[in-house]
Amino acid sequence: MPFMMISSARKRHWPWLILLLVGVVFFAVEAGQILVINAPQRSDLIVVLAGETDRRPALALDLLHQGYATRILLDVPASARIYDATLTQIAADYARKLPVASQIALCPIAGLSTRDESHDVATCLNDEHGATRILLVTSDYHSGRALSIFRHEIRGKYFSVAAAHDDSQFGVRWWTHRQWAKICLDEWLRLIWWNAIERWR
Repeated sequence: MPFMMISSARKRHWPWLILLLVGVVFFAVEAGQILVINAPQRSDLIVVLAGETDRRPALALDLLHQGYATRILLDVPASARIYDATLTQIAADYARKLPVASQIALCPIAGLSTRDESHDVATCLNDEHGATRILLVTSDYHSGRALSIFRHEIRGKYFSVAAAHDDSQFGVRWWTHRQWAKICLDEWLRLIWWNAIERWR
């Protein structure tokens, strides 16, 4: 009798275990895609978040040419240097050589986290009078978290996001490349930290 009761209990748990396993597998397969939001909307200003300077500014310029906005704000780490030049100097030279140089401004960034960067951007937005609709440009894996942070930290503005892609860094089929898997895991840890702890501080 006890054996029959144990067997019956196990049978009742099997459907739940199978459902849990299916859920875990589904999440694992979709984990990379869940991170990505690529939904640019017509805006007053494009803000290019700091990092991946070979991808993000190029996407911002493409969006500018498509008419998504009329100005670009380029985030630049204020204290960073490459050999004997500051990143601010390099970014200024880059912008100055562009045909749309008059439509580009630099925003010095002191913070090391996306949340801190949003605070620096908020300060720069004070000089962008009338800019209430902001289009963020960042890396695809960072897009969902960045959008969540900016919407939470900067009130009174409407944000959308465009995702810059780099095959060497990330792909939604994260399990097929070591680098993609590292980026996916790291971004999920940052996303969990943001939602569980940092946003409530």
